[in-house]
Formats: sequence, C-alpha cells, structure tokens
Amino acid sequence: MAAVDSAATPSNTRTISGIDAMRGVGAKSPQGFWADAWSRVLRRRGAVLAITWIGVIAFFAVFSPLVANGHPIWFKRLDTGEVSWPLFANLSATDLCLLLGALLGVPWMLLPLKLKRSTRLGMLVVAGVQSGLTIVLAYGLNEWFTSPERALETRQLARTAAWFPWAAAGGVAAVIALAASIVPTSSLRLRFAAILLVAATTTACLAERWTTPLVDVDRYAELEAAGKAEAIFTVVPWSAVQGRTALNLKPPMTELGAVDAAFKGTVPGERRFLLGTDNVGRDVLAQMLHACRLSISIGLVSTGIAVLLGVTIGSLMGYFGGKIDLVLFRVVEIFMAIPVLFLLIVAAGVLPRNTYIMMVIIGCVTWTGAARFTRAEFLKLRNQDFVQSARATGLPLRSILFRHMLPNGVTPVLVDASFAIAAAITFEATLSFLGLGPEGQASWGQLLSSATGATGLFNWWLAIFPGVAIFLTVLSYNVLGEALRDAIDPKLRKAAH
Repeated sequence: MAAVDSAATPSNTRTISGIDAMRGVGAKSPQGFWADAWSRVLRRRGAVLAITWIGVIAFFAVFSPLVANGHPIWFKRLDTGEVSWPLFANLSATDLCLLLGALLGVPWMLLPLKLKRSTRLGMLVVAGVQSGLTIVLAYGLNEWFTSPERALETRQLARTAAWFPWAAAGGVAAVIALAASIVPTSSLRLRFAAILLVAATTTACLAERWTTPLVDVDRYAELEAAGKAEAIFTVVPWSAVQGRTALNLKPPMTELGAVDAAFKGTVPGERRFLLGTDNVGRDVLAQMLHACRLSISIGLVSTGIAVLLGVTIGSLMGYFGGKIDLVLFRVVEIFMAIPVLFLLIVAAGVLPRNTYIMMVIIGCVTWTGAARFTRAEFLKLRNQDFVQSARATGLPLRSILFRHMLPNGVTPVLVDASFAIAAAITFEATLSFLGLGPEGQASWGQLLSSATGATGLFNWWLAIFPGVAIFLTVLSYNVLGEALRDAIDPKLRKAAH
C-alpha cells in the first residue's frame, strides 16, 4: 500500500509541516496590482495576438525609413569614384530621434537595473514628450523664419548662418527642458541628467537636419540601371512619396523594368512592387509601412492630450463636488455633444491640414470619457482615510490630487485610453479617406480611397491591404482594452470563474 501511494505521489511535490506553512515556506511571492493585471492579460490568446500586432506597427513606425526608402544605403558613381551614404544623409530629425529613442529605450526598460520599471517607464515617457515638443516647436520656428512674409535678410540668415540652427534649436530645447524638470519622475539628480541628455541629443539632431536637401530620388536607380553607378538599397527600395506616371495602378508583383523604359537594364525580379502601386505610381508597401507612424502618433498623442485634460478636470470635479462639479459637468456635456468627425472636416477646410492640428482637435474634444471616469473614482476616494490624513497634514492640493488620489483612481482611465486610441485611428483613416487628411504623408485611409479611381474600376490591392491594416489595428486596441478591463475589475474576474 505504501508503494502504491509513493508511486501515485508526483515526484515534484514536497511535504511541509504546519510550522513551515505558517512561516511561508512554499508560498509564491506576491505580485503588485499592475503586475498581476498584466499577467492576467497575457493569459488571453487574443490579447497576446493584439499586443504582437501593435508591436509590429510600432516597429515599422520607428524603423520604416530604414526598411522602405528610395535613397540607397551606399552609392558610388563609377565615373568619378565618389562614394556617399544617401539614406542616412536624408533622415530627418524626427527619424534620428525615434531611432535613438528605440535603440536606447528598449535596453533601458529591459536591463536589470536598481530603478523600478514604473520609474523607468515614466522617465521614458517624459523624455519622449520632451523630445517631441522640442522638434514640433523648432520646426514651427524654422517655418516662421523662412516663410515668404519674413524679410529676405531673415530668411537668408536662417538658411546660411552656421550658428543659427544650433541657437534656435538650443533655445527651444532649453524652454522645453525647463518645463520637463517639473515632472517628478525620479530623484532630482537622475531627472536632470536625463533631461539634459534628451535636450542635447534633440538639439544636435535638429541642427544637423535644419534644412531639407532637395534630391531627385529616382536618379539613383536610373544611374544604376544605366550602368553608371553601383548602389545598395533597403529591403523596399521605394520612398512613400516617390512616384512615376508610367507606374500608375500596377498590380502586385509587377517588375519595374517591364513597365518603365528608363529601367530596362534592371535585373529581372530585382525591383518589384510587392503590393502594387496607387493611382499616382507610388509603391503601396512603402506607403503602408510609413503610414504606421501616422496611425501610432495620431492615436498616442491625441489620447495623451485627452487623458491629461480629462484627468485634470475630472479630479477637480470629483474632489470638490458641489457647484464646481455642477459647472464643470455642464462643460463636459457641451463637449460630449460636439461631433468630432464633422469638426475635423470643418477644420480641414479652414486650417492647415497637418498632423499636429488633427492631434490637438481630437485630444481637445475626446477628453470627456477620461473626465467622467476620474470624477467617479475621486468621488469615492475623497472621503477615504488617507485623503483625510493628507489634508490634515497640510499637503498642497496638487500633491493630494495627483500624488495620492490619482494612482488609486487612474485604472479606468487607462482602460478607456486603449479604446480612445482606436477611435483616434478611425477618425484619421476616415478623414484621409475623404481626402482631408494630412498633406504629404502616407495614410491607410488615403490608400483605401484610391481603390476606386476616376475611371470607376475597382483596384482590389488598394482596398484589401490598407483595409486589413486599419481593421487589425483598431481591433487590436479594442481587444487589449477589453482584456485589461477584465483583468483589473474584480467583479468581472469573479464572473469569469
């Protein structure tokens, strides 16, 4: 009988006494709230697939200039022997900052350091916002100085003076760095070191790419096809804005030499349009990859603005209540009544059609959900003991709201943010489909709109590929939001069991 029992007992089990159990022998180490929630999310196959797809989109959003680019990595003129690196010379300041951020940010989050990952993530988010605001304001300053309305001397100074790009970019970076230093992400010394590093790196990238070189992208391939040069291209040797009239509406897998006489010398099968071309002769695959950046940036930035506004207003409503809550909730109802899509259409006809205006409009109108969630949480938290203790000790209102109450009430807002990102991507795709999207940028919605051209013929590759990309991206954010909501809500967790 003892032999049977020993055989039936698994070999990996270990018997412990009651005293050992009381001491915690064999007990699993406890997880934090977010670690436990994230582990529950990863148990769902749909959520894992959604995270994988979002990761693919984020990868191409950062590395698309290195994957799809009409400028060769290496180029040599056979007649003069001149060697150049056109791809790296034509990367913009945004490209350089994104590449540096990805190459440094991933090890920063994955390496086993003494800092908590939440602290490192907060520092990384602040660094991204600091660098992005610096680039946007510096580009705006550059356009202001070089606009036709400015004096000729001012435009000439902005283009020719070697010190001007460094002074302009450095001044903008200093202002943004001063604002970023207020955010308490870590210790004072580490925070200032990170802020100075980001400011110096962004200033260097802006100063080196202050002016955009005017280069004919097609000449590289033409010289190579004519045997006058040697070149090494990227995986997809086309830029998103590179098009030729002879290449209009070519189906997938079309060879370049078979449809354009200028490239008859191209090796067969060497340069193909893997996903075909659109109605102006641009490669669909290159546009699909470059459009990942527009979709990701529209979703994250507009949702970030909405969350910032919503959390601030919602916290004031929930903490004070009474007349302040009544007045601010009327403001919330007014913004809830504004149709976002129609507002974007009107703005596209009145204001310049660029990405930043679209981000600001979406963010400044869609904050009502975050405000209502924050208000509800703060109404429950304002009478808790820890809030009363914070008041009794004389802490400032800013510290009570955002350091003590917000971490305990931000969970529903983060879940709602996932659905808000999906809605922002849908708004951008719809606006681009109507021909009112950002000018000069690749967009999935713009590709989708060209599926049926002026002739009325249906081009299936222009409908399937961008349509599937939009569908999977929006679906992934919705699935991830539902999984996160189920993981953090104890009522839904009990219902599942």
